[in-house]
Amino acid sequence: MAGALSISPADLYFTGSGTEADNIAVYGGARALQRTGKKIITTSIEHPAILETYKALEQEGFETVLLEVDEMGLVNTDQLKSELSDDVVLVSVMHVNNELGTIEPLKEIGEILKDREKLLFHVDAVQSFGKIDMKEAQAADLISVSAHKIHGPKGMGALYVRRGVNLRTPVTGGGQERGLRSGTENVPGIAGFGVAAELAYTDFDKKITYMRAIRQHLLDGIKAEIDDIKVNSFEDERCAASVLNISFPGVRGEVLLHMLEQKGIYVSTGSACASNKKGQSHVLKAIGLSDELIEGAIRFSLSQFNTIEEMEYAVDCLKKSVADIRKITKYRGKK
Repeated sequence: MAGALSISPADLYFTGSGTEADNIAVYGGARALQRTGKKIITTSIEHPAILETYKALEQEGFETVLLEVDEMGLVNTDQLKSELSDDVVLVSVMHVNNELGTIEPLKEIGEILKDREKLLFHVDAVQSFGKIDMKEAQAADLISVSAHKIHGPKGMGALYVRRGVNLRTPVTGGGQERGLRSGTENVPGIAGFGVAAELAYTDFDKKITYMRAIRQHLLDGIKAEIDDIKVNSFEDERCAASVLNISFPGVRGEVLLHMLEQKGIYVSTGSACASNKKGQSHVLKAIGLSDELIEGAIRFSLSQFNTIEEMEYAVDCLKKSVADIRKITKYRGKK
């Protein structure tokens, strides 16, 4: 794990999930520095593990600033600069957006924050670890990762804490993980996470090149076979190879999801881990999509284990399913 993150093993702490790692980082960082200031900054498109934790901190008197993003989900760094008053103690920005796949400019953000001693920079790298190069994330003081995103065991996460950073832990008890995360460690899960990390970064460039090729094949097929679509993700290397988000106007994403599911194709209408929740995607809303485009959006998640044949099958099924839904919708509209 330490090798995959290019850190010392002494700076790595294991948790029960990426969400728990996020919580320890945000709660621990904000509370440890609250005598210095109570202003905390994040973006409008973060995972609920961050946004809900920020909301909870507001109840403790912290002031939250949500940075805006552009139409592709890139964070507004000018707004970040303007919000950096002396009372800012924590900035949290995800590395790769889980719904769009957009890679955030962590190097630039790190440069903006590097000279501020009384401020912690946290990066939620759950969607990037094992999927893209992690060099830019090393600008952070705190990095959260999760095992199941790289085909490791569910219920395993980890948190990198830069040497010298002191967190006020929200998890107390027997003092495991050097007092940062009390509770019996999941040793088989930790071992499984380590193996998954080793496998993910073996022949890494080759795997990512392959994933980009199958993603492009899927995208090209959808563009060629289905009219009236909107690609919400970057089509180049500004997007992780593992994510593709597309809107199909005139189609309800939830209906399309279930039609594809019946054919053995599994997609999501938003964050995969929040697929049971109702309401519009806060991410797609933040990038300015219309209600129709949000309702018709589907997220495809790809891995090194997918094949070109699967992409072609997915395009064929998509073409028929989208046509069927639009035909029914049009018919009902006429009635």
